[in-house]
Amino acid sequence: MESAAQVRDVDALYELIRHDRYFLDNFDEKPFVDTPLHAAARDGNVEWSMEIIRLKPSFARKLNQDGFSPVHLALQNDQTQLVLQLIDIDPDLVRVQGREGITPLHFVSEKGDIHLLREFLSACPKSLEDVTNKGETALHIALKNDKVEAFDQALTTVRPPWLGPEEAQQYNQRILNLKDRDGNTLLHIATSKSQVQASSNPHTYI
Repeated sequence: MESAAQVRDVDALYELIRHDRYFLDNFDEKPFVDTPLHAAARDGNVEWSMEIIRLKPSFARKLNQDGFSPVHLALQNDQTQLVLQLIDIDPDLVRVQGREGITPLHFVSEKGDIHLLREFLSACPKSLEDVTNKGETALHIALKNDKVEAFDQALTTVRPPWLGPEEAQQYNQRILNLKDRDGNTLLHIATSKSQVQASSNPHTYI
């Protein structure tokens, strides 16, 4: 199965399926395994990935032995085009939790990737509510890693467009007042790191 996961050619894929109609099902049945989609994600092979995800959508959410989904692997290897293609197919992929509860949104927030952060939050605004095993949202992570610009970008999406003014205000307060596992709010983190610009923003909304 390990060598099969390295198949990159669409014709070779169907040759394997002709020999074993359960070829892809074998990956699905095993927990924590590198699927062909994981391999394609590392390489940024868009054509191959689109063929695999069409046949086996479940692979997009499957974690490998290291606790990473295909989107996590694509991000780690700077395969931006493939990441955007996968998110376009299923926006909720930005919410898939890998090891330590880290989602693709958390990853780009830590890196300060403004472009992908904007794309992810536009595709799935509710992903801003997701927390890691440490209770951190993407906003917590951005501040802890001195990514103030990423924090500001995420902050502009806090007001969900589908909510009325009063509901939006309540939503804002809930998100911005969330505490991580150590009991830190966004204001606590920003103040402790002397991030004056960032600390003034959450204070405005809390």
